[in-house]
Amino acid sequence: MRFQGQTVLVTGGAKGIGRGCCQVFHAEGALVGLLDRDAETGATYAAELNAVRPGSACFVACDVSREEELQRAIDQVVRQFGRLDCLINNAGIHPPATPIEDFTCSEMEHLMRVNFLSTYAASRLALPYLRQTQGTIINISSMTAVLGQHLSTAYAATKGAQVSFTKALAIEAADAGVRVNAVLPSNVDTPLMREWADTLDDPATALQRVAELQVFRRMAAPEEIGRICLFLATPDSSFLTGQAIEADGGAALDY
Repeated sequence: MRFQGQTVLVTGGAKGIGRGCCQVFHAEGALVGLLDRDAETGATYAAELNAVRPGSACFVACDVSREEELQRAIDQVVRQFGRLDCLINNAGIHPPATPIEDFTCSEMEHLMRVNFLSTYAASRLALPYLRQTQGTIINISSMTAVLGQHLSTAYAATKGAQVSFTKALAIEAADAGVRVNAVLPSNVDTPLMREWADTLDDPATALQRVAELQVFRRMAAPEEIGRICLFLATPDSSFLTGQAIEADGGAALDY
């Protein structure tokens, strides 16, 4: 029970990596605040967690691209649980494979708002609470931030911004004892991954090809990324800050 009595807030917590993080932290005793724009799925999942341990989960419907909604959601979670110990900035979207000529600047602005500005805003709004607990911020970036991805210039740019932000904020927040790190997954078996595959001509073959990029010849499970986040949120990683942890299953070794 390494997070017993402590609060974690996860954006995009209803599905995928966010749900995996909620599951892992909850199993370790955490009070879980999960934010998601999918109100039905988020409320149902919070109810499942509360059925295991009453009063341990709080769901707030939230569009992370809107700062005022983030402010309301973060404040609500802290009011309910009385503290905030870890913020996991996980919410994000991955557009279909698109040449740069066909991805407009307005589309890029929206993608940047969802994938990066939400990370910036949530971190800014959560810091006053995290300073009180000497808590942690964990930003879910992507291996595309360091390796790139074919026909994904916009997505890779937003994920690279998260990494640069992580390093700069780690310096700024250190005086308060707040640690800031990023996790860069390669390929994780999530609904977002399957939605991306469905935009291609042969989704099954695409998913198999993606799985074989890792040396283990499989994608990660969301809970595996959650366990890395748990490590970064506990004293086990007390001397780590400003790091971009490449959770890639060895994919970059054979890149």
